[in-house]
Amino acid sequence: MTHIKHYIFLLLGVILLSGCITPRRVDYLQDMTQGTQIQIEDRFEATIAPYDELNITIMSSTMDESELASPFNHSEMSVYLVDVDGNIDMPTLGKIRVAGKTRLQLQDELADRIRKEGFMSSPFVNVRFTNFKIFCLVGGKGQVLNVTNERCTFLEALAMMGGLDNFTQRDHIAVMREVNGRMVMRYLDPRSSDIFNDPFFLLQQNDFIIAPSYNAGTILSNMSLWTGMFSTVMSAASLVVSIMLLQSKNN
Repeated sequence: MTHIKHYIFLLLGVILLSGCITPRRVDYLQDMTQGTQIQIEDRFEATIAPYDELNITIMSSTMDESELASPFNHSEMSVYLVDVDGNIDMPTLGKIRVAGKTRLQLQDELADRIRKEGFMSSPFVNVRFTNFKIFCLVGGKGQVLNVTNERCTFLEALAMMGGLDNFTQRDHIAVMREVNGRMVMRYLDPRSSDIFNDPFFLLQQNDFIIAPSYNAGTILSNMSLWTGMFSTVMSAASLVVSIMLLQSKNN
């Protein structure tokens, strides 16, 4: 009977530990099943903002004009910092408004201006972000994600971080970004497929992902709940064992 009591205690201990963190609390995209299809409403392309760093390379598409491109490139790696007003200052072309444009729009605009002003008939312009970064403050730790393809979703960022531990509050994960001079915050919950159509699901450069861990009060509250349940079960188990022992003695 003593062995039976020990096994009951061990079993209930395992149940207690496994019950503290349930799949419903931590699993991703719980409402999706095989074959689920979700229409994503918005296509995303990053727009240029103040303090972005742009690598702009201008070349000629024809060999006979290759030397004409050199005045536009002040160095082999032409990196321009967008000023607070959303402008850059380029050789030959001067000050150019870039804020609010995508890199493809800026490429087309620069190529069109170079043609119209007679600098080159067949310019080739390439614009790339050099500072597409996502900043993560999750569970008391900080991490910077360098995005090389200029496109990053909320789930991709979580994967690059190595995922979330079991103590991160899934219903309180914030994405914070600057919009028209103001910091805007939205909460995204990776347990639901609703995130796919959230306007902050597709991240922008310099976004912040902020997620707290369960605080001590929540943990203690859960522990108190489970401790109370554990005590009740233990009392019932002890009663059952005692009855079994009495019956054994009587027999």
